[in-house]
Amino acid sequence: MTTRQLVQNKKAFHDYFIEERLEAGLVLQGWELKSLRDGRVQLKDSYVLLKNGEAFLIGILITPLNTVSTHITPDPQRTRKLLLHTRELARLKLAIEREGYTVVPLDLHWAHNRVKAEIAIAKGKAQHDKRETLKQREWAREKQRLLKPR
Repeated sequence: MTTRQLVQNKKAFHDYFIEERLEAGLVLQGWELKSLRDGRVQLKDSYVLLKNGEAFLIGILITPLNTVSTHITPDPQRTRKLLLHTRELARLKLAIEREGYTVVPLDLHWAHNRVKAEIAIAKGKAQHDKRETLKQREWAREKQRLLKPR
């Protein structure tokens, strides 16, 4: 499978415990694809909302190029629909109904010439959990440094 990552939501890994990952298609307009190819996208404060049996990606920022056609008015923060199977939507709905769980986008990537969003069912971290994760990451880095052959 050929995939090429466009952008990653690093804040999601910091703020949440990732429980389960899913890949979803994304409904985009032509100017958005051109901006994605240029790397003008930000996932930092985005989230997934389920409404009327459909999933929507909210808060994603796709900055339009200067060369966008004049006959359209691009909306950089418009709500974008996610394409998921009915079973996947049902699984997401059950997960959101549990206390403390949410659905967040992890990254956008190319898969077979289509833009896909990797979304995850995630549970929020408390402040002490975030500090513990940072300590573990620093310790792993220190171990690599100590075990590195000289």
